[in-house]
Amino acid sequence: MTFDSADNTTTAHDETDAAATAGPEGTLPSEDEQQAGAEVIGVRHGMFGVTGSGDTSGYGGLVRPVSLPGSTPTPYGGYFDEVVDALRTALGAAGTRLETALEKIVVFRGELTLHVHREHLVAVAQVLRDHPALRFELSLGVSGVHYPDDAGRELHAVYPLMSITHNRRLRVEVSTPDTDPHIPSLYGVYPTTDWHERETYDFFGIIFDGHPSLTRILMPDDWRGHPQRKDYPLGGIPVEYKGARIPPPDERRAYN
Repeated sequence: MTFDSADNTTTAHDETDAAATAGPEGTLPSEDEQQAGAEVIGVRHGMFGVTGSGDTSGYGGLVRPVSLPGSTPTPYGGYFDEVVDALRTALGAAGTRLETALEKIVVFRGELTLHVHREHLVAVAQVLRDHPALRFELSLGVSGVHYPDDAGRELHAVYPLMSITHNRRLRVEVSTPDTDPHIPSLYGVYPTTDWHERETYDFFGIIFDGHPSLTRILMPDDWRGHPQRKDYPLGGIPVEYKGARIPPPDERRAYN
């Protein structure tokens, strides 16, 4: 929807609004919005990847690349440079190079994300929490992400951190292959991740080594599979503990 300004002229904001509401073909990002060096890991067909089910969402013909932001060159802007410099100094004092501990540093849509190699996750988190120039005392949880086409890095865990002392935020992201879904637990550094890591294990199957009680938190203990993975069926899963069964999408009743 667009609106005319007071003088009945169309503003740039109106044109942007019109493009954003024009449907799938109008929402493609422009070239200047694409980050240089973005890594394309797959192609998405349709809105949810479901075929043969009478899709009524209007996105059945959508074809979009699945891409991850590439590494961001310095300077990063704002307080991001201070954070990275302080982290480099603190890790160096502990005998670890920043380039060894981190896979890449990404600034995307105004957020700083540190992609950490899993074997260095605990050490990096400890420094982020304790160093006076960093003091990211609060972990806001952990979220799982599944990229089936990201070979060797299919499962990701994302920790949003906040510095109450400096009023700053960043994200720590770590990846692991589906064939070896192990990530060190951050419970010893951030005890608040206790139930968040259990939820991520429950829904994505990431095993957090060192967690004091890594059990399912929402699904029954004997549930097979991890429901928020992209390759998990959208229906047809026997719900044995209730005696019910949800049919797969192509077997559900159609109202057309």
